[in-house]
Formats: sequence, structure tokens, C-alpha cells
Amino acid sequence: MIPAAENGHAPELPYEQGVIHGRFQILHNDHLKYLLAGKALCKHLIVGITNPDPLLTREEETDRLRSTKEANPLTYFERYTLVTQTLLSSGLTANDFSVIPFPVNLPELYFHYVPRNAVFFVSIYDDWGRKKRDLFLNLGLETHVLWEVSLEQKGISAADIREAMIADLPWEHLVPACVADQIKAWRIPLRLKKSGIRPFRA
Repeated sequence: MIPAAENGHAPELPYEQGVIHGRFQILHNDHLKYLLAGKALCKHLIVGITNPDPLLTREEETDRLRSTKEANPLTYFERYTLVTQTLLSSGLTANDFSVIPFPVNLPELYFHYVPRNAVFFVSIYDDWGRKKRDLFLNLGLETHVLWEVSLEQKGISAADIREAMIADLPWEHLVPACVADQIKAWRIPLRLKKSGIRPFRA
């Protein structure tokens, strides 16, 4: 949640800038919880969208499905739009955050996109999360683990939402209202059905 004001003044936040990241394929309620947890710790949140395009996507040995076409049906622009709309609908202002591409599997490119002096937020559910934490630390980046829980405790899966869309099962309750509206306007469920691709869990 957004920190509450005290005596008419916003509380002092630990970090000036924070970098948080994800694929957001499709942005859901637990993604929003994650984004707001990062924003609660910094004045300006930089949201990095990973796997922004095929050229900036690499196979990840700890989770090979993350780089597949099946796991990345939405474009960078679509995810940029969903993240922006969701954060604005949650009470943030345009000055509170930025949304950028973030090629997480290409650390040699990080500083073409993000400031070196930001804190890097990470949540850990599996070996991929631990690998990212270690990668950030080995690069000398200030790193803040938001939480570490088992994969079974992770909660909502974007793959489950995509599969529900294909199967005409309810999914709207799993995403912010503005995301549901935009997904329907873009006719994403129909796109997934026409693609003939069965989403992997990711």
C-alpha cells in the first residue's frame, strides 16, 4: 500500500530510487501487491519490464519456460500500458514511477536502462529468484529482498490466467479492474485462442 501521511507530511522513505522488475504476462493482483511493496520503500519506483522483445530475451537455465513464445504473449507496449494504468489507478502519480525495458538476462546492458545508485528489489520463490539476487549482489548493486517464500506459496500465476482465458473460465477477479477492461478491449483472450499456443505455467 502507499504509505499514509503523518501530520500532513509523507513519511520518510528508505530509498530515493528503487528498481523492480517482472514480465507481467498478464499483470495480476499479486503483481500489484509486489509493485506497491516496492513503492512503499522508495520515492521513485522504476518498473523494469523483462523480456521486452525477442532480441532482449535469453533462455534461462533455471526456468527455461520464461523465454518461450507461450510465456510472452503480450508486447512490451501492452505491458507498459497495463503497468502504468494499474499504478495510476492505485493512487500513484506519474511522478512516482517510471516504466522501462529491463533485459534481466543481459546484465551487461543494465546501466543503459537503470541508475547504478538505485536499490534493486527482488522477490524470491525459486532458483531463478535466488540467481537474480546473487547476480545483483555480485554486480555490487544494493539489493533488497521484499520476501522469500516457497513456490507453493507464490499465489496467482499469470499462466493460470492465460489458460483460464483460453478455456473461457473466470479470470477477471484475479487482475485489477483496469487490467480486465484493457485486456477485453484488446481482445487478448481471442488472440490467445487464435494463436493455437497452449500457455506454459510461468
